[in-house]
Amino acid sequence: MISTALRWLFLVSFIVVTIGGNVLVCLAVGLSRRLRRIANCFVVSLAVTDLLLGLLVLPFSATLELRSGHWPLGGTLCNIYVSLDVMFCTASILTLLAISVDRYLAISAPLCYPRRVTPPRVALAITTIWVTSLAMSFLPIHLGWNTADFRVQNLDWGIWDEVEEGRTCRFEWHNNYVLLDAFGTFYLPLLVMCGMYHCIFQIARKQVRRIRAATPSFAPTASAAATAREHKATVTLAAVLGAFIICWFPYYTFFTCMGIGAETNPPTTAHSVVLWLGYFNSVVNPILYPALNRDFRRAYGELLCCRGPRWRHISTTICVSLRKQVPLSSEHRDTDLTNGHTDTLPKRERASPLRRAMAATLLTRPDLNVHFRLCNVHNVGCNIHNKECNIHNGGG
Repeated sequence: MISTALRWLFLVSFIVVTIGGNVLVCLAVGLSRRLRRIANCFVVSLAVTDLLLGLLVLPFSATLELRSGHWPLGGTLCNIYVSLDVMFCTASILTLLAISVDRYLAISAPLCYPRRVTPPRVALAITTIWVTSLAMSFLPIHLGWNTADFRVQNLDWGIWDEVEEGRTCRFEWHNNYVLLDAFGTFYLPLLVMCGMYHCIFQIARKQVRRIRAATPSFAPTASAAATAREHKATVTLAAVLGAFIICWFPYYTFFTCMGIGAETNPPTTAHSVVLWLGYFNSVVNPILYPALNRDFRRAYGELLCCRGPRWRHISTTICVSLRKQVPLSSEHRDTDLTNGHTDTLPKRERASPLRRAMAATLLTRPDLNVHFRLCNVHNVGCNIHNKECNIHNGGG
């Protein structure tokens, strides 16, 4: 009983973290100006892939784990579930391949990069990835290409038949399908990506040496800063590729060995371990981005702490509206904030107009004190953003 409860807790936590982490990645790229770059479209596509995996595949995989492989939803839905699982894994590897090509173009030819990598081309690449993944997953399984006798799997039983007959949702395969799928959608793209990243790091090393030789001073040029940014992004995405290899390589090795050995009923425990290790990659990616990239780290902090440009704008608007509510009397307009006397200091030593406005408002309207404290709590209060408030109010 305790073991079952712990498994439930682990699997539910696994799914929640997968969904929440990848939603956070999408929001970070969408709301942060520093992350709103064309190259991060592939990062969002990868996050969407992991998000859909958490929504459409992992709940059913958890059900199979907790029910010892028994599937209560019929053969048709079993085939759809297996197809979605294959599709999202294929989309992940193809997206990582597109990311490696994008990084190679950004590092090897930075001046030509904006002309080569345009929004329409990125949209076309992402569309091609998803269409290819859809075709390579749904067509073989629903046309029977993955089985030895070319018979569509799991179609001889309906919903709740497993209760009486002990039906399980299995992904059947034969030698030719295993070799074609494993090498075509995993090993071959993996070799291409490893070769590309090797070339990328060789080029990056030469660029760093060239920059150091050309700019011996401590003041980096704009091009050097841009190159450094691209190098950091490349390191982050290379780490994402490394995590993908670590998580999915055991599964594809197991998958290939079982297929070549014509093993139609692989060991259940071993299959579950390597499969969930592959799923773990969807949890790791949202953690790698902030761990290796400062812009993602900053965007995560702003999202989780409700800070950032939009929140500052809201706080500033509150301060401006409060100031407009209470017109300043002449006796408060030039009052010193510390002693209440008329301010006779030079202009640059006086308190800012916004400070005087706040002091006068708090003297006449104590009930508004909580609103000004709210501004200060979020570190975006009127004192810090007095220039913005002055602009809205004609300079006070």
